[in-house]
Amino acid sequence: MEITRRLGLSPRERGSLSNATCPDIFELSNGDFAVIGTDMTQTLDGILPADAARADHERIVVVSRETLIAARRDIPEA
Repeated sequence: MEITRRLGLSPRERGSLSNATCPDIFELSNGDFAVIGTDMTQTLDGILPADAARADHERIVVVSRETLIAARRDIPEA
């Protein structure tokens, strides 16, 4: 598996000059997506909707609104 491309702007292009906040979204060679964000599993796990679940190996990761909006143009339709 490899990273094939970044979706949206790089953290530096979004104004992160100190690398203190660097959320990012990447498309992988198998078509999946990898996300760099803040691990909020402990905070959000107990308030997930009733029809949502998280496996032990999964984490709830939060990316900023700015990051996702910047990636919108690069997200495939299908």
